[in-house]
Amino acid sequence: MTYFNQHPNTLYRFGNNEQPILFQDLSRYADVLDQIKDDVSVYEEFTIIENMRADQISQRLYGTPNLHWTFYLLNDKLREQGWPLSEVDLLAECKKDFPNTALVTATDIISKQTNAVTGITKDRIIPGATITGQNSGVSGVVDHRHVELGLVVVKGTQAFTAGETAVLSSDTSVSMIITSVVEEHLSTHHWENASGTYVDLIGSNGIVDITGGASNVEVTQIDNFRVVNNNLKTIKVLKRDVVGQVTSAIKAAIKS
Repeated sequence: MTYFNQHPNTLYRFGNNEQPILFQDLSRYADVLDQIKDDVSVYEEFTIIENMRADQISQRLYGTPNLHWTFYLLNDKLREQGWPLSEVDLLAECKKDFPNTALVTATDIISKQTNAVTGITKDRIIPGATITGQNSGVSGVVDHRHVELGLVVVKGTQAFTAGETAVLSSDTSVSMIITSVVEEHLSTHHWENASGTYVDLIGSNGIVDITGGASNVEVTQIDNFRVVNNNLKTIKVLKRDVVGQVTSAIKAAIKS
């Protein structure tokens, strides 16, 4: 990135026992853009289209690919979250972040359950426990739960069967009915109402309305990824008639 070419060298020690060497002072920062980034007279909005790179936008707007770094300084969300992904990369990233299997259940997985034989009360299905489907014979280790959504997530890809009862392998008296089975990246992230507000679907009996309710909308993990990614696509860019003046001021501030 040409932005870092402006940073002067400083003596830096890579490790306590190493000799210091000349290295760019990456801690240098100029707040020139911070002071003007809300001034509508110096910027305009630009929408990033699929697979468009920062250097390509710089070339289109300014006639050079070397001013792509201004987009990151002018947009906090790009600095914090990175450049928006293509649909292919988005799906791959979501599957990487959510690689497991989600079991949807209307069974109360919040309340305690008492073992009919021992009289010991314990959580129904907890992370780290192994559960087994009585029809499929498939076993899986619980990775985590989303009790507010009626989700039990088991590690890896597991072929549980919708409609079957899954029991705790260490205590078959603890069970839940699996309503449906989905890949984790396609599972529910949240439900929201017509106003876009998150809704809580847990009833007073501890059971979740896994249908979401008649007027609510399901947002899956991949849907939420797309919302976040799409929010990155509309950015502020410096107007062509001020970009030279502003970038010169930034370079001068960094060098000083």
